[in-house]
Amino acid sequence: MPNYNAVTKHITLPDGRQISIETGKLAKFADGAVVVRLGDAMLLATVVSQPSARGDVDFLPLSVDYQEKFGGAGKIPGSFQRREGRLSDYEVLVSRLVDRILRPMFPKDYHYEVQVMISLISADKDVQPDALAALAASAALSVSDIPFAGPISEVRVARIDGKLQINPKTADIERADIDLIVGATADSVAMVEGEMDEVSEEEMVEAIAFAHEAIKEQVRVQLELAAAVEKSHVKRDYPKYEENDELKQRITEAVYQKAYAVAQSGNTSKSGRKEGFGAIKKALVEELQAENPELDMKMFGRYYGSAEKKAIRDMMIKERTRLDGRQLTEIRPIWSEVNYLPGAHGSALFTRGETQSLTSVALGTKLDEQIVDSAMVSGYNKFMLHYNFPAFSTGEVKPNRGPGRREVGHGNLAMRSIKKVLPSEDENPYTIRVVSDILESNGSSSMATVCASSMALMDAGIKLRAAVSGIAMGLVQDKETGEYAVLSDILGDEDHLGDMDFKVTGTEKGIVACQMDIKIQGLSNEILTKALHQAREGRLHILGEMAKTIATPAAELKPHTPRSHKMLIDKEFIGAVIGPGGKVIQQIQKDTNATVIIEEKDEKGHVSIFASNQEDMEAAIGRIRAIAAVPEVGETYKGKVRSIQPYGAFVEIMPGKDGLLHISEVAHERLASLEGVLEVGQEIDVKLLDIDKKTGKYRLSRKVLLPKPERAADANGAA
Repeated sequence: MPNYNAVTKHITLPDGRQISIETGKLAKFADGAVVVRLGDAMLLATVVSQPSARGDVDFLPLSVDYQEKFGGAGKIPGSFQRREGRLSDYEVLVSRLVDRILRPMFPKDYHYEVQVMISLISADKDVQPDALAALAASAALSVSDIPFAGPISEVRVARIDGKLQINPKTADIERADIDLIVGATADSVAMVEGEMDEVSEEEMVEAIAFAHEAIKEQVRVQLELAAAVEKSHVKRDYPKYEENDELKQRITEAVYQKAYAVAQSGNTSKSGRKEGFGAIKKALVEELQAENPELDMKMFGRYYGSAEKKAIRDMMIKERTRLDGRQLTEIRPIWSEVNYLPGAHGSALFTRGETQSLTSVALGTKLDEQIVDSAMVSGYNKFMLHYNFPAFSTGEVKPNRGPGRREVGHGNLAMRSIKKVLPSEDENPYTIRVVSDILESNGSSSMATVCASSMALMDAGIKLRAAVSGIAMGLVQDKETGEYAVLSDILGDEDHLGDMDFKVTGTEKGIVACQMDIKIQGLSNEILTKALHQAREGRLHILGEMAKTIATPAAELKPHTPRSHKMLIDKEFIGAVIGPGGKVIQQIQKDTNATVIIEEKDEKGHVSIFASNQEDMEAAIGRIRAIAAVPEVGETYKGKVRSIQPYGAFVEIMPGKDGLLHISEVAHERLASLEGVLEVGQEIDVKLLDIDKKTGKYRLSRKVLLPKPERAADANGAA
């Protein structure tokens, strides 16, 4: 008999497919564990929280890791070790999707380490597991005794052929013009991320609302599951914050008006504002410590931070101005420059306020494509966008340990934005790598990356369908009165103090990508719609500023950019161009200094040629055309005698194309043999008389190109 008591609940999707959630069968030592299944896709989610907290921790040490098991897809990893290693960028992105919605759902005073692990243990080519990961994590927390203000869930909403669908099949997503992951509680939306094909603000709001309805059902089923698991009925107890109402009131009274005044002063410098708030804090600490040398600094920091935050938020709502003196809809000053890096194939320097991105573009060949090897996808990627955030950009000192999850996430948002306006594969032969290095940061460096990347690609001569800009929106709302202020182009401080971080990118026509995190419950459609329309005004303003520097793609590539040429050859000539063991194509590349790549697609040979100058390009094109050209009846060719037989000679008229020159077609006079007439290696002019329709063999003639002997002509005349 099995030593488990499994509980299973089911969620029915709008298209009739069922998601099952099972607990009690696997990973019973974890505080909570579930298996979520849709089709053949299965995700195991486990959660464990430490029973005690470190004394120096005053935050939630939460880690979320999503990993795909290759064995679940019937694959062996392509790495040297042939085993799963560090998380791929895709796995990091899914981990972030789950982390961003889970983190606000824990009590603010819960400082015990929590580890959430989600594993794809079985794959289904028709199911995208990223849309199930948060559901699995939330269900595992719901059946545990870990304090958690959920359940929550996430779904994919896609508009396919004009119809909104929840968690559509993988093949159908390719046709979607809206593709969003939406996360929410039963009451309100908390997270949105995705890409679109230049859609309107109203269409985006409609998709989010549609997704929320599906999430409500998934939350309801999780509550049923938790009710059936005894362990989850009573959440574990833990020490709460010690409170001192007298100290709290004194700090609030001492801080509020002073902080309000600093916030209202309109100091445009981040360091200046920091100095102003710091002076208030320093003076108060000295005053309180003089009265009580044993002042609890953690308690002081909590109360001071709360008072300062309330003062700043109240100022923005009441005065309708910002920390740096701007109006709510005002965008910081923008200046930009292109062609800044002479060695790059394209570059741009984009500065908005105290945020700056230096972006470069490198154009490569198909050989530079990125190899993609994951449990769900194997293939190649020819567009990469990488985002770097060095510590000096915020005036800090930190070791450089390579890109972290933040860098991966910000780079992905910018990549999705730019990807939507790239030329088609037929129009763009290049592998493209864009790199954004953030040199200064005070608010929305990912949106600066979008703007700089768009400009750098146009500087490189890439024919973007439209320029793309991005803007980060914020929100401050008074819970008691309901008053609110929507902020355009938020500062780093406004992001930290606000209730929403909403990044929107788009062209003049519409939205192409977004990323939204909401920190409060019950964000209304009214506020969301206002934020989106205000974001559109900001995006258009930024596009106008960008156009002052570069409005259309450069007409010419940079002199040092590799030139490209595409040509089609008949399928039968692919082997001849490559040659045995690649000998022919390697020789062409060696002789012409060009890079030649051949692919077979649609029963044709697709040839891509890359060269640093036009002379090398023409040389490579000529060599390939000579090999792949089709001989035409009636044309004259300079051929080379390859072999001599008693009945004639075989003459190569094109590389790899030999025809028979019969002994009767060599000369006007009758020849007993070809000895002394032709030699192997001799070059002669021949005419193609015919191509045998059945065998494809070529029949050649030399004598038709020779003048007839005078004696033969006289004899004919006498007759």
